[in-house]
Amino acid sequence: MIKSLLAVLLAAAPSPTPGLDQSLDPGQAQATGRAVLETGHVDIGPRLRDGTWTIQIHDDHAVPSVWREPADTVLRVRDTARQAVPDDPAYAFLGEQPGTEVHVVPQTEKQGVVWIGWNTQDPGVIGAISRGVTMTLRGVQGPGAVTVFLQSGNLGAPQVLWSTTKPLPQPMWVETNTHTHANWVFGKPGNYQLAVDISADLADGATATASTVLRLAVGDGTEPDFDTAFTAPPAAGSASIAPAATTDQDPSSGTWQTPALIGAGLLVLLIIAALVARQSAVRRRAERERENVR
Repeated sequence: MIKSLLAVLLAAAPSPTPGLDQSLDPGQAQATGRAVLETGHVDIGPRLRDGTWTIQIHDDHAVPSVWREPADTVLRVRDTARQAVPDDPAYAFLGEQPGTEVHVVPQTEKQGVVWIGWNTQDPGVIGAISRGVTMTLRGVQGPGAVTVFLQSGNLGAPQVLWSTTKPLPQPMWVETNTHTHANWVFGKPGNYQLAVDISADLADGATATASTVLRLAVGDGTEPDFDTAFTAPPAAGSASIAPAATTDQDPSSGTWQTPALIGAGLLVLLIIAALVARQSAVRRRAERERENVR
């Protein structure tokens, strides 16, 4: 029997959520080859390794834990995740009729369901970013609606983080050294591709940006798909770290001016020069006219 989504969320309400207090070993291995993860704890997050900013999947179900490339990983949501949408106006944001069966990866770990979260706990990231990262859902490709939301432990209103019922892209701020799990709701079985960007201002003034596509196979009847291309709007940019903005020094004044200000100053000088030239032409014409009168 499929449990009500509301009943499951209420049962999961106690806080804090077990398993969120963790630290990551800087020496954790990088896995190779394709993998389908259908149970256990996984996190999406940025990594900064050898000067390269990327988005990877931290597989904590593996022993020992490893990092995986999203392109080589499918998160499989089995039918053990099926729940019924509650008959409660508070969940109208799901865009589904009450009683409709949906697949839910819950905020707290459930036996037999992959437990999807995110973290900013990679040691390289912690040492490089100043405050946190912006994690943006840029696009979704799949057969149904996708919603990610938090349910507080005091029975407060659900906090919607991402939803395909609203315009994309949708940015979400994540503090440094954060580990979070939320409820992921998929409206229909099938393969989904979620385009995600993660960017950050680094402590040295540079900007880091990376884009990836998360692959999910929802439902027991769905064969994991590693190969379908994502065709939604293009990424904001390939993985990169842009240097801090440069400035130019004015030796005569000893002050620093940005290139934008220098350009603006040149524009003002050109306008002034044009006005002076125009006024000179008008004055010369007036003088010629006075000579002709004489």
